[in-house]
Amino acid sequence: MAHVSIQSSGTNYAHQVSNGKHSLVADEPASLGGQDAGMAPFDLYPASLAACTAITLRMYAEKKGWDLGEFSAQLSSSRDEAGKLQVHRVLAATGPLSDEQWDRLLDVVSRTPVTLVMREGATITSERATEGR
Repeated sequence: MAHVSIQSSGTNYAHQVSNGKHSLVADEPASLGGQDAGMAPFDLYPASLAACTAITLRMYAEKKGWDLGEFSAQLSSSRDEAGKLQVHRVLAATGPLSDEQWDRLLDVVSRTPVTLVMREGATITSERATEGR
């Protein structure tokens, strides 16, 4: 599965996040004391879902021989009355897709790998490193 590390310089909230090959900066906005040098953690969460959505639908359309054209997804999140996170996706494509094709794409998007993991939740554990960092 995935392995990600994060490195802090000890100043402010900007952090380098890496999977060993690619990296990005995560930070908080200035209004929360950060430098706004990168996406906030709660921006990264739907960003992961957006990336999986776009990649999965592109793969599916190519497999079917459908022309998606340019694809985009707008994701927003909010909390319901019980405090549970709600994520809503709005999908668009410039390709000539029929209503039936869109119905199929919406079915596929409901079962992307990241969608399924987010729906099931995760067990998260933590421990202190025994050596060095």
